[in-house]
Amino acid sequence: MNWFTAAVVYIMTWWVVLFAVLPFGVRPVEEADQQTGWRGAPAQPLMGRKVIATTVIALVLWAGMMAVIRSDWFSFRAAALLMPDN
Repeated sequence: MNWFTAAVVYIMTWWVVLFAVLPFGVRPVEEADQQTGWRGAPAQPLMGRKVIATTVIALVLWAGMMAVIRSDWFSFRAAALLMPDN
């Protein structure tokens, strides 16, 4: 696997982890809108903490994926060579 593919895997992992981390710690605003009753965006989204947490979690997951991909534990090529000819 070249560096570009590894970077794409990391970016995709980062985005998936971001969407998993976003709901944590979200609290609605105290007072709803007078006309619609809608509460809107969270009072304090804490995006800085979420981006840092996302980066750390994605890095750990990416490192695990790279270890599995580069190792001989799981290989499609080895299984394809073992298939019988028909």
